[in-house]
Amino acid sequence: MGFLSALFTNPRRRSELGLLFVGSIVVFFALTLVSLSKSNSLPHRSLLFLAGLICAAIYIQVINRRYAPDADGVLMPVVLVLNGIGYIFVSRLDPPSAGKQIAWTILGLLLYGLVIATIRRVSDLERFRYILLFAALGLLVSPLLPIVGLNINGARLWVHFHSLAFQPIEIAKILLVIFFASYFIEKRELLTLPTRRVGNRLFPDMRAFLPIAVAGALSLMIILGEHDVGFSLILFVVFLTMLWVTTGRWTYLALGLVIFALATFAASHLLGQVNDRITVWLDPWKDPRGIGFQPIQGILAFGRGGIGGSGLGLGNPAAVPYASTDFVFAAVGEELGLIGASALVVGYMIIVATGLRAALRARGEFAKLCAFGLIATFGFQTFFIMAGVVRLLPLTGVTLPFVAYGGSSTVANYALVALIMRISDESNRTVDYAGSPVWSITEGEAVIGTGGR
Repeated sequence: MGFLSALFTNPRRRSELGLLFVGSIVVFFALTLVSLSKSNSLPHRSLLFLAGLICAAIYIQVINRRYAPDADGVLMPVVLVLNGIGYIFVSRLDPPSAGKQIAWTILGLLLYGLVIATIRRVSDLERFRYILLFAALGLLVSPLLPIVGLNINGARLWVHFHSLAFQPIEIAKILLVIFFASYFIEKRELLTLPTRRVGNRLFPDMRAFLPIAVAGALSLMIILGEHDVGFSLILFVVFLTMLWVTTGRWTYLALGLVIFALATFAASHLLGQVNDRITVWLDPWKDPRGIGFQPIQGILAFGRGGIGGSGLGLGNPAAVPYASTDFVFAAVGEELGLIGASALVVGYMIIVATGLRAALRARGEFAKLCAFGLIATFGFQTFFIMAGVVRLLPLTGVTLPFVAYGGSSTVANYALVALIMRISDESNRTVDYAGSPVWSITEGEAVIGTGGR
């Protein structure tokens, strides 16, 4: 009775409960449409699937009500719908992987509950800065080990134990964001205020960059050694964005863009994978039966979908190679059309907006930057893969969070969302009882602040 009484007196949790059940019904009817279009019958064990969705909704509600009662009430319903839609496309495009995707989703939900239950204050993570850094570097190195490392499609990103394969970098990127946030906050004044004279001008002391530069360089070298450019790009962009948010200095952005341009030029000449992706991005029709085949089929899938789509289960997205992983967005575009693809984009925008709101309302500087870095990681990954599929950018090879098939991505993103929910819970309690924090954005001053130095 105490739980029910608290549930119905908390507007955030009450709204979340309603949205969770609505989302469960939407996913169930979507699966039903796919089954009817393929076999003119209800899905196999349809009631069991619906019961599983409802159990997931109740589990999320209980965890949030018990450990994060003031967290945002919209975030998890959107995540549940995206995850459900992703399962529908995976089960249609890659049936043998459907059971694995359910297992990874369950593991992700368990990790979500574990993170929220054990991390009661996000500021506690700040004390373990270097432990998290060494753990992240260890995870990054593990795919290069001779016994457990696994090479798939030219990239050595997996570790395997018997039949279980996992990408450690998915967890490592979260740990690195937490380390960046902690270090930037501690060294903010050194990174912001010009204290070192060179000639007649003052510049920030570059010695403050040494530990972070070493950590970043090691991370990027390890990832490039594993022949992956997608995660290297994400880490670099997130690092640069967090640095700008911390200091408010546009000069860092300009310097970062120059470094990025030079690194891209060098990588395109040294790494065949990068050169191929840039070539196929500029003109996939140069090799329509080779490296250009996948992006061309993705474009044709969007064309077949049109405005309203061919209908769930009525398209032919399997014509696109790796449609359940790299090009699942093209499958969505074909069967749900421009309307469905836009709805998917809106879902991701809601998640990013929720994370940014949590960052804006958080009073602790570390919590602000940590929330911003986490949601930037999520947002940039989503943007890069969608932009690659529609040929706005070269392909990066990262997965579309919660929708594409990928166990390690699903589990890691549930942990990321749990941290955002923890920060949202803290920030909402702070704002409700202490008033909104004040932010100041001026050139040469830190963007992160609480109304004064």
